[in-house]
Amino acid sequence: MHSKDMTNKRIVLIGAGNVAHALAPALLKAGLNLCQIYSRTIESAGELGQKTGITYTADAYAIYPDGDIYIFCVSDDALVPLLKTLALNPEALLLHTSGSLPMQVLKPFAKRFGVLYPLQTFTKKRDLDFAEIPLCIEAVNHETMKEVKALAELLSHRVCEISSEKRKTLHLAAVFANNFVNHLYRISGRILEEEGLDFSLLRPLIYETAHKVMTLSPEQAQTGPAKRGDEGILAMHKTLLKNDSKLLNLYTLLSDSIRKTEQKQVEAKAETESKPLQPTLW
Repeated sequence: MHSKDMTNKRIVLIGAGNVAHALAPALLKAGLNLCQIYSRTIESAGELGQKTGITYTADAYAIYPDGDIYIFCVSDDALVPLLKTLALNPEALLLHTSGSLPMQVLKPFAKRFGVLYPLQTFTKKRDLDFAEIPLCIEAVNHETMKEVKALAELLSHRVCEISSEKRKTLHLAAVFANNFVNHLYRISGRILEEEGLDFSLLRPLIYETAHKVMTLSPEQAQTGPAKRGDEGILAMHKTLLKNDSKLLNLYTLLSDSIRKTEQKQVEAKAETESKPLQPTLW
């Protein structure tokens, strides 16, 4: 399907959370026909509806039954129960945006279904260039995939066909890279706050840490006392954390993980360098 054929499709967005707040403007910017927004609460639906100028509702029975594409931006736990209550166009394309739910959860509710998963962290008040966000897509068959891909290519410059199994792994990696890292920022902020220091002092460091892995591998970018094996600094940090056993355990676990990883790399390098060179036959 050519991307131009997508502009006449009636799209209904189900959900008005963080993902929907990024996706709705992107749909409109791409010239697509977003015709309705639904959310469980009229406050959430109205916030996104007023932001985009699109008709909105909090009544599940008022969702347009004749849409061509329904995109679900709801929590994993809410998706199937919600679908059971809806009477949608049986010929419509149903898409969910979850990183962890398999595509097949949509099978009982449609003949044509798939996944449109944006690999990014979303916050309502943060404006992102959706075109730069990787879109991971999946579809029930080849014909449906052509339609999903045409839609995705209007929204993003980076579209990847990824199976449900691989998407679960990708989502797991994203949790480590984003959610866990952000939680560590919160811990860092608390440590500073207890000493009357401002979190803004860390922002240049956080910026450089993130930007290094844009050009270097994480292995090349790793620094710090655990990588160096600096036992004095490690012991000093543990002393500072002696009154917080949970944080001390977390510090020890992460430091040990870094040290073990570095040791494995050193051993692998040594093994490679110790192997005799094979003679070249001419």
